[in-house]
Amino acid sequence: MSDTSDPLAVALFSEIFMSDQLARTRLSKALPKGMEISHFSVLNHLARAAEEKTPAQLAKTFHVTRGAMTNTLSKLEWAGHVHIRPDWDDARRKFVTISPAGRAARDAAIAAITPIIGEVVESIGADKVRAALPVLRAIRARFDESI
Repeated sequence: MSDTSDPLAVALFSEIFMSDQLARTRLSKALPKGMEISHFSVLNHLARAAEEKTPAQLAKTFHVTRGAMTNTLSKLEWAGHVHIRPDWDDARRKFVTISPAGRAARDAAIAAITPIIGEVVESIGADKVRAALPVLRAIRARFDESI
């Protein structure tokens, strides 16, 4: 690409960034009291995972520092939403699982945000959303390759 900015790329990423900001703001307001989007994201991931995860694995999955993930996990543990246990074979490592209270909190969050997301999809049209998904996935995959 040349030194001049590509208007298509600028427009695309302007829309993505603004959509992300607006969606986060709207969904944050709908989440149960005290829950942040980062908390919901980790709970949702753990609820869908078939096995325990280490804090390092979670940090890598969410592309955040280990310190940031430790902070999020500490808040979730304090709230009773996750269980953190030592690795019995390597005391330096820990394992994280979602607790029953965490599943209930995640389910409450899903119940709160599903109508908002559903309304957006309905207003845009399911066919248009389906058509946009491959493009958004390809963009995500390209960024994921470079990390």
